[in-house]
This record gives sequence, structure tokens and C-alpha cells, in this order.
Amino acid sequence: MNVRIALTRVVQGVITAFLVFTAVFFIMRLSGDPTLLFLPPDATQEDIERFRHDMGWDQPLVVQYFSYLGGVVQGDFGDSLAYGGSALTVVLERLPATLELTLVAFALTILIAIPAGLIAAVKPNTVISQFVMVIALIGQAMPGFWLGVMMILLFSVAWGLLPTGGRGGALHLIMPAIVLGSWGAAKITRLTRAGMYEVLGDDYIRTARSKGLQERSVIISHALRNALLPVLSALGLTIGIMLGGAIITETVFAWPGVGRLIVQSVLKRDFPVVQVAAILLSVIFILSNLTVDVLYTVVDPRIRYD
Repeated sequence: MNVRIALTRVVQGVITAFLVFTAVFFIMRLSGDPTLLFLPPDATQEDIERFRHDMGWDQPLVVQYFSYLGGVVQGDFGDSLAYGGSALTVVLERLPATLELTLVAFALTILIAIPAGLIAAVKPNTVISQFVMVIALIGQAMPGFWLGVMMILLFSVAWGLLPTGGRGGALHLIMPAIVLGSWGAAKITRLTRAGMYEVLGDDYIRTARSKGLQERSVIISHALRNALLPVLSALGLTIGIMLGGAIITETVFAWPGVGRLIVQSVLKRDFPVVQVAAILLSVIFILSNLTVDVLYTVVDPRIRYD
């Protein structure tokens, strides 16, 4: 990827993050005035008006937007209304938990989906292939929150094998990671199978086999590499889907990450925290897609973005 294309991607990412910030700013304020949530029930009208003035909530919405945007440009994302202190600090404290869960779920997706799709393509019209595709179909159709609740009832309540929630050792990661990665793994499995099934019928594969190359070399070095381009695109999107799905998964399993923080902050109308979290997650998603663009040129050197 040349410098011009890289800079274009960066500019597009900045614009996307700005649009996300703007959308979250106005949507959060459409939920109503949170003043009464932070004052005692016996607060007078004078107390309410003074508090709204101190917070700047008595100003027009456009004025509030540009005032907050000016602070963001200077690195000031405001203070959390519910937790106290910098909103950026509150979000960054929860970020490691979300990254840990997302990376484990993403690793499970790759380790399970690509081999499963590969096996289903290499052995078509067999019981193994049909079983893999049925499981993949169920994985894409099954709601994450329902799967999480069922796993808790089975593995935690009924059998007592795994903790019901929270963050701790490796056992705490098993169920949340499986739930978070289930949809992505199912999608990547089907995509890998479709790509491999198409590539295995190409002329260069027959030529490689006619040269006497080992079947493993033909499958891995020739077929899989050429079938990975659409899979890479899906993996880049899967990161964003997992970050969005983490909101549900972290809530079900009481995982102390950014997703659960967003839910709690929305309920408390903690505007600054929700805005920082949305910007941070959008930046991670943008960077993941930029990484996919770079990997394109590694997998297929013919792609130069010229």
C-alpha cells in the first residue's frame, strides 16, 4: 500500500470517527434532560436551574456541541457525570477487559472457523461437511444473549463447571468468548468453505496436482491462500461486530468492560462516558480495517492499490 492510499484511509477513518461522535452526541441528548438524576428529590426549581447552568445544559444544543467539540480537539473529553473524574480515564480503565475478551473470541473464531470451513470444502457431500454447515447455520441464527443465558443455566447453574460471570481467571473467559465469537465463527466457516470450494475447481489446482505435489501443499499453499481474500474482509468486519456484540455479552456475563460500561452509562445518561466509548470503539474498528487492507498485499502481492 503506497503512502497516498494510506493517508486516504487515515483521513477516511478520522471522518468516520467524527461522524460517530456527532451522531452519539445528538442521540444521547434526545433521551431527555438528566438534571433530575443528579439532584435530590427535594431540589427546588432554583437548584435545578442553577445546576443546568453550571453544566451548560441551558444553552442551545448547537452551542453545547461546538463547546464540547472544542474540548475534544484539545484532548478534554469532559468529566463523567456518574463516576467522577475524567470520562476518558473511566473508559480506559475498562478497555483492557474488552480487548481481552474480544481478542480471545477473535482467536477462537480463526482457530475454529478456518479449519472447519477447509475440512467442509475438501470433503464435500460427506457427513462431516454437512455437520459443519449445520452447526455454522445454527451459529449464525442463534441470538447471543439467548446462547449466553443457556450456557449459564447449563454449565454454571446445573453442572457447576464454570463461573456465572465476572472477570478472573481463564475459566471466566470461556463462556463469554464462545458467545461473542459464535456468530463470527459461523460466518467465517461458511465463507471459507465457499471460497475453498470455488478455488479447488480452478485450473491451477489441477496443474499443481498433476505435477505430483502433495495434497496438503496444494490445499494450504495454493488453494487456501487464494481463498483467503474474502475471508480477510469478513474478519475485518468481524472485529467491529464483536465490539458491538460485546455490549450484550458483557452485560449477560457481568464482564467489566467498555460494553457493559456503555449500558450502565446510557441508563445513567452519562453523556461524556458514552461519547468517549463510542469514539474509542470506532477507532479500533477503523484500525482493524486498515490492517486488513495491508494484509491484502501480503496474501496477494498482485494487489498494490495503484
